[in-house]
Amino acid sequence: MKKLIYICTALMTLVLGSCSDFLDKQTPQGTLSDKQVKESKYVDNLIISAYAVWISAEDINSSFSMWNFDVRSDDAYKGGNGTSDGDVFHQLEVSQGILTTNWNISDMWQRLYNCISRVNTAIALLDKTDATSYPLKAERIAEMKYLRAYGHFLLKRLYKNIPFIMNENLTTEEYNNLSNREFNNDEGWQQIINDLEVAYKTLPVKQTEVGRPSKAAAAAFLAKVYLYKAYHQDNAESNQVTSISKDDLKKVIEYTDESIYTAGGYRLAADFHDNFRPEPQYENGKESIWAMQYSMNDGTKYGNLNWSYGLIVPNIPGVTDGGCDFYKPSQNLVNAFKTDNNGLPELDNFNKDNYDKTKDYADPRLFLTVGIPGLPYEFNKKYIMDESATWSRSNGLYGYYVTLKQNVDPDCGYLIKGSWWGTPMNRIVFRYADVLLERAEALVQLNDGRINEAISLVNRLRTRAKQSMSVIGDYESKYGVKMNVGTYTGSYDQNQALKIVKMERRIELGMESERFFDLVRWGEAESVINKYYAEEANDCAIYKGAKFTKDKNEYLPIPYAQIAASNGHYTQNIGAW
Repeated sequence: MKKLIYICTALMTLVLGSCSDFLDKQTPQGTLSDKQVKESKYVDNLIISAYAVWISAEDINSSFSMWNFDVRSDDAYKGGNGTSDGDVFHQLEVSQGILTTNWNISDMWQRLYNCISRVNTAIALLDKTDATSYPLKAERIAEMKYLRAYGHFLLKRLYKNIPFIMNENLTTEEYNNLSNREFNNDEGWQQIINDLEVAYKTLPVKQTEVGRPSKAAAAAFLAKVYLYKAYHQDNAESNQVTSISKDDLKKVIEYTDESIYTAGGYRLAADFHDNFRPEPQYENGKESIWAMQYSMNDGTKYGNLNWSYGLIVPNIPGVTDGGCDFYKPSQNLVNAFKTDNNGLPELDNFNKDNYDKTKDYADPRLFLTVGIPGLPYEFNKKYIMDESATWSRSNGLYGYYVTLKQNVDPDCGYLIKGSWWGTPMNRIVFRYADVLLERAEALVQLNDGRINEAISLVNRLRTRAKQSMSVIGDYESKYGVKMNVGTYTGSYDQNQALKIVKMERRIELGMESERFFDLVRWGEAESVINKYYAEEANDCAIYKGAKFTKDKNEYLPIPYAQIAASNGHYTQNIGAW
């Protein structure tokens, strides 16, 4: 948490921005002295530094996309070469043997607080400027508070009870006296909301420079945080949902109002797949409300690439030799995409039988989310997937499915080999489809006569799915798959509508690392994941002996190193860690 400030050439190339973005237009500076760092003319350098850290601080084992930690859900297997390959993530996957000293648990904590420290350094300098000499002061502070909220949000979803570094001028003594239980769960979410409300009130409707959050980005973030806050978990001895706040749900409705997003030019992309394409013409599209920006060909060896997905690439001989094949879609997720004769999901019995691509109807989004044996990898007909070691380094232990959303066509010129595989494809943090689903969920939970509106929002996504055929238009005729997606008709009670919204959320956001956190905030993690373990154990050896412990495995433990260094001010999470 020390504030070490370096503005150097290496830092300036590891920034959020495509080749034409504001962060790629900066002149590299040398190391700043204490005197120089107080001068307002250097404020932009510190702001750039605060953005840059969100790429430079993550890596293959601690991706801020959270894919490494979504292996705890029923959406994905850890993958890799076997259970000992990334053993600490195997422990998370089966909810057994997790230690407070595990390096991955401590590593993510440190990386995210380093990001917050960088942001607070920028805010501290911004506080010393005045609006006359620096007219953008208020707007830049709003941007920094948005980034600080993002850091605290990721930490809170992972660890629940965290210290909030809201004072950018903390002394060493004050920092050493911080508690991770200063706020209860509800109050903790409010700290994040406080920063985001400043951002929402201050940020412009449209940003002229890609990478900076807009008013709609703040609204989308507020909606998400209020939805988490709505599911109260304020019993200090439990991680279970004690109540659902209607006031918080009403805030979700407020911040998902369509007018906020249309004013900024945001709406659903015509094709679902456009959100996961690396070509520049698809980046920062109308559905991408705020995204981590990556680039290549910026004058450096590898460019400003996303290396955090480096472990996910499959091991294609002669193409991606060395691909590690992690984060593999589960059979359970694939089964969730099955549809009936009306094109609707099998809400209650989807996992009764495994999906058969020659017999079962499936939502088209399946083929845009999951790579399946017999079909082209990344829609390139040169690479037909099969049940071989090419597509499963574990020889089938984790199955033969491959995630598509994070990977790119090996022949498109956007897959670069450095220490690991990297691409310049943006990672969307908040996309408009998620906003629609959050609004639908809030409407159903409020149950105030607007359930039909919630179902209509789901139908908008299903209608878009039916139109998403740009790269899979010939799959039925060429590969024999059967696609069918329909919309919901009729009336539904609250219970039925909630099932519909939750299933739609899983299908639309599959392999985007939201699933585990959704289950925790709904209070369903223990029941869903233990059912998943039981069903998977029949076919998958990795789940024999797996057990999710209620009031423990919903959150990571506070790292031992942090407890030891806290002078007794940190309290370990519940669960007898």
